[in-house]
Amino acid sequence: MKKVVLLFALSVLVASCGSTKELEALQAKHNQTKQELVDTKANLTKCLVEKERYEEKSAILASTVEDLRRDKQETLKQVGDLTVLTQGANDNIKESLAQLGKKDKYINKIRAAASKKDSLNLLVAFHLKKELQQGIDDEDIEVNVEKTVVFISISDKLLFKSGSYTINDKASKVLEKVATVVNGQPEMDVMVEGHTDNTPVKSKSSLKDNWDLSVKRSTAIVRELQNKYQVAPNRLIAAGRSSYVPIAANDTPANKSKNRRTKIIILPRLNQFLIY
Repeated sequence: MKKVVLLFALSVLVASCGSTKELEALQAKHNQTKQELVDTKANLTKCLVEKERYEEKSAILASTVEDLRRDKQETLKQVGDLTVLTQGANDNIKESLAQLGKKDKYINKIRAAASKKDSLNLLVAFHLKKELQQGIDDEDIEVNVEKTVVFISISDKLLFKSGSYTINDKASKVLEKVATVVNGQPEMDVMVEGHTDNTPVKSKSSLKDNWDLSVKRSTAIVRELQNKYQVAPNRLIAAGRSSYVPIAANDTPANKSKNRRTKIIILPRLNQFLIY
């Protein structure tokens, strides 16, 4: 009996020892599982945080990509506009260069015409001086090229009596030589300018004033050139300047004598030198 009880007690003790070991094993496994759960939760939280960061970065990247796309479209539009502007500018430059080329050609024509005209003026002046020096050596006759014209300035004492517009005998020799040169240049016009000093005309005279005197003197010479020396009338111009274009102050008899003069101006027609 005692043996049976002893064996029972021993069996209970052995069973009890086995249960304790299983319990300890289960407790250890439970603790391990619990720790794994904690670790899993921590990893999950970390993943969620990383996910949020990734989503934020993705949103920023998507926004940046969209901005870049819009910038690209705007840049392409600007490049297209610039291309159109550049083409237009090139066309304008070509047109401007073409216009400049035309202007250069016209300017060259003008220069060539002016050069030819100047040469012709010098030639006319040379012939006038040559003609007038043959038999007429007088300080009261001046031949020169003034700006764009040839002019002969003749003191009125060689042409008229004081206060008169009747041509005297001394004038014939001078006007004949002028007509010789003028008739040799049929493409040029001739203007006769009468000038006086500032002394009023005599009250008993048929002349009204110095305007009247200067005009009638120039008209008398124009008629002489036309009627006596056959200068074509359509080339002749009569003009009076009275006392308003003096070459010296009207303060002495000598200066007044300088101002009493007739200018015969030979005018080239510029259009005859131009080629259109």
